[in-house]
Amino acid sequence: MATAPTNGGQTGQPAGAAPSGAPGGAPAAGTQAPAQLNVLAQYIKDLSFENPNAPRSLQPAQQQPNINIQINVSAKPLSETEVEVDLKIEGKAETGDTLLFQFDLVYAGVFRLQNIPQADQHPIMMIECPRLLFPFAREIISNAVMNSGFPPLRIDPVDFVGLYRQRMTELQAQQHSPQRQANRL
Repeated sequence: MATAPTNGGQTGQPAGAAPSGAPGGAPAAGTQAPAQLNVLAQYIKDLSFENPNAPRSLQPAQQQPNINIQINVSAKPLSETEVEVDLKIEGKAETGDTLLFQFDLVYAGVFRLQNIPQADQHPIMMIECPRLLFPFAREIISNAVMNSGFPPLRIDPVDFVGLYRQRMTELQAQQHSPQRQANRL
């Protein structure tokens, strides 16, 4: 089980350490318990890999393949403090009109969020949780590609903060779009 402080590590204590100031490690009266993000489980929820043109697609290529990768994150509450986060990575490699391979991975984790203000929970679920899952998902994809006869695919690190901001901007635009149309009528 991994524990990560959500306050930038500014507690002065290791993640998961009991706060000082009260007997038994309990928070002193009037102080708030530290925010915690715990990984309870992580697992492959869905994995599909297709190599439809093998063995022809395994011959040395004259040109670099065009690789397209899409990443999506979703979260589903399991209880008051626990959430399942899905990191979905879809990709395909093509040369011209020939599909070399395609994959679809949903890698999930169950996380416990404790003592985190409600306003901070959504960004943590959509940024920090997938950031913790991504290295494992990346390795699964790399191994699947390599085990299919291709060189390993090393997906570049993902800017989950940027993806989150982009998604929030898109959602805000969608919410304001019907109002603008209604105001025109």
